[in-house]
Amino acid sequence: MNIHEYQAKSLLREFGVPVPNGVPVLKAEDAETAVKQLRGPVWVVKSQIHAGGRGKGKFKEPEAGDKGGVRLARSADEARQFVREMLGKTLVTVQTGEAGKQVNRVYIEDGSLIDREFYLSMLVDRTTAQVAFVVSTEGGMDIEEVAHSHPEKIVTFSVDPATGIMPLHGRRVAKALGLSGDLAKQAGDLTEKLYRAFVGKDMAMLEINPLIVTQDGKLRCLDAKVSFDDNALFRHQDVAALRDETEEDAKEVEASKYDLNYITLDGTIGCMVNGAGLAMATMDIIKLYGESPANFLDVGGGATKEKVTAAFKIITADPNVKGILVNIFGGIMRCDVIAAGVVTAVRDVGLTVPLVVRLEGTNVEQGKEILAESGLNVVSADDLDDAAQKIVKAVRQQEAA
Repeated sequence: MNIHEYQAKSLLREFGVPVPNGVPVLKAEDAETAVKQLRGPVWVVKSQIHAGGRGKGKFKEPEAGDKGGVRLARSADEARQFVREMLGKTLVTVQTGEAGKQVNRVYIEDGSLIDREFYLSMLVDRTTAQVAFVVSTEGGMDIEEVAHSHPEKIVTFSVDPATGIMPLHGRRVAKALGLSGDLAKQAGDLTEKLYRAFVGKDMAMLEINPLIVTQDGKLRCLDAKVSFDDNALFRHQDVAALRDETEEDAKEVEASKYDLNYITLDGTIGCMVNGAGLAMATMDIIKLYGESPANFLDVGGGATKEKVTAAFKIITADPNVKGILVNIFGGIMRCDVIAAGVVTAVRDVGLTVPLVVRLEGTNVEQGKEILAESGLNVVSADDLDDAAQKIVKAVRQQEAA
């Protein structure tokens, strides 16, 4: 789960992490009150969407101006104007795609006098099963570009969970950033606080870009991007309450209600599969035969008839879906449960696109019998290769008709 920048900074502030003061604004008429709560005389007005590249982004609407999604206001009137221009408008960045994202929240923050900019992030390194720090002197830039052009400027190290965070880790951060004296001490303190926040809230990723040194010699986190481990949200109701469903795909939100692993893609063939590995193989073979998957959907090993029905309805709700491939290998998951769920869903929502079903494993004969006796227009497949060829052929025939 992702949260907005202002929410991330509020959370980090609870752990003593130094961040600039700011006030979120959800309605344009609240901008004046927000500005008065800050010291000024310079404010930064930031669009709040779950995507990077806001500063370089462009709004679709001409009335929003051409100054991007992060703007420097040198008067209270200008700050209020920027809020009016941004709220409700669609911001397009390198991460949103051409569709962009509607700005429903704006964050007004005290301006900072910047002396230097750095990059710092934390993530779970699955190779070492440890929390890793990624640090660079090239703050304010896309870290991918830095990694490509100047890999020597990126320092990465992990924290052994057996010892936890220690002073040596803070010293490594300070050394990587070329900090000494009091700034090195601040780096050590910051490193400890960020680690405690990361572990304490079960974060999956924490990115500070830029981490700055102010002109009066203080370290400040000028931006903050945080995502959390969804599997740990039950332990953090305060974090779960920060979820902004307007920033998420509606189909993915609906899938999460049924504990389905669903991700929207840009293809035309909807997929319903059990097991992440089999789902990836299914998408790959669809690509092999010249089409693209419309989604990743893993119904899991213990799916019920109700979950399968919900999954099928989510797939058919996507207007881009021109055909559906159900690929089930029944181990824990029973083929008859899948078949019953598909039949129920099709009868509820109807079926206007080709449907190919490949079943194998536990109760496969019962599953095939349920489909055969349903009266539905279902094409059966013997194996994955056969299923992929059949659904691709059916979709192309329908498009040509």
